[in-house]
Amino acid sequence: MKARRIDRVLLYGTVVLTCAMLLFPVYWLFITAISPPDTLRSFPPRLWPEIAQWQTFATVTGQRPIGLWLWNSTIAALGAVAISMAVSVFAGYSLSRFRVRGGNSLGLFILTAKMLPATLLVIPLFGIFRSVDMIGSLWSIILAHSTLIVPFTTWMLKGYFDTIPRELEQAAMVDGCSPLGALFRVILPVATPGLAATALYGFVLSWSDYAYARTFLTNAQTNWTANLGITTMKGEYITDWNEISAASILVALPIIVIYLFLERYLVGGLTAGAEK
Repeated sequence: MKARRIDRVLLYGTVVLTCAMLLFPVYWLFITAISPPDTLRSFPPRLWPEIAQWQTFATVTGQRPIGLWLWNSTIAALGAVAISMAVSVFAGYSLSRFRVRGGNSLGLFILTAKMLPATLLVIPLFGIFRSVDMIGSLWSIILAHSTLIVPFTTWMLKGYFDTIPRELEQAAMVDGCSPLGALFRVILPVATPGLAATALYGFVLSWSDYAYARTFLTNAQTNWTANLGITTMKGEYITDWNEISAASILVALPIIVIYLFLERYLVGGLTAGAEK
């Protein structure tokens, strides 16, 4: 009995320590945002400022087009997710349901494409977008993010479709549905948690991108995304780290809100394979 109690204490202690390690950078980002600039270089650092400067958030939103940056990031992420999901639903369903020659190799190729670093595609994509005069347009970011998201979403949806019994489609086709009708009327409603989880991960991948935005939107300030806009706040000689931290918090808030509202779909999508 005593040994079991010790194990429980160790387990809870490990969980608390892990959560503290994960949340401390977020806490320190918030403390930096509300601290006066002259106290950020003091040692030892303070865990809470003597005078919290909450007006930093108002200063950032007043001096920088944070709203425009967030809007551009939202448009780019939603567009990339829409294109990626439209492609990966059919690709993942085909890989899951149809047995064709070379199907295993095709699945391995998609997985390999997912493992390639995003920076490897920057140069060829830049050449393609420059030839069609898309440099500086949000469409360049949307299409570039789609190339990054499609392999991931296709492989994830393929695994989710594998957990759905084929008898559901067969019963639908016996009742008169075509294969596409069975997909849209039966399979996709059942796969809603998996679709939501996949779309959420794709949205996060697009929202957190910096390399593509830095390459394709350099001279188009009105189309800057949030991550690219924050990097312009760093000065050549003086940098207000409290303002950069405040802007970073404002940029992270939409993702936090989305996670809070879609958490049940996310958990359901990740655990659906075990339940089925």
